[in-house]
Amino acid sequence: MEKTECKLNYSECIHNLYPLRDSIEILGPKWRTPILVVIKYGNESFTAIQNALGTISPRILSKELKILEENGLIVRETSDTYPVIIRYKWTEHTETIVSIMDSLKAWGEAHRKHLFK
Repeated sequence: MEKTECKLNYSECIHNLYPLRDSIEILGPKWRTPILVVIKYGNESFTAIQNALGTISPRILSKELKILEENGLIVRETSDTYPVIIRYKWTEHTETIVSIMDSLKAWGEAHRKHLFK
């Protein structure tokens, strides 16, 4: 990538940086993307998500699910049955990041090849 002179002022640079920073803050922490992936592939109960991830503690999983829910990436559905059944599902908004996740996966695969050639 060729280095070019930045023609944006500080305010414009920061304004362009915010969306990228927001994306990284939402998807970047260790467990968030793996949680989304296991939910996508059918692990919708708390226990199923925890088992699919292996080493995540219940406290951390609960915290991360709440953050994902607050950001509109998952929805928590509660049944009207006894015992209550709680399921976590992707939202329509979450579908908008599938192509981004696919691109990151492809880049990661290429990067691993580059590192280990």
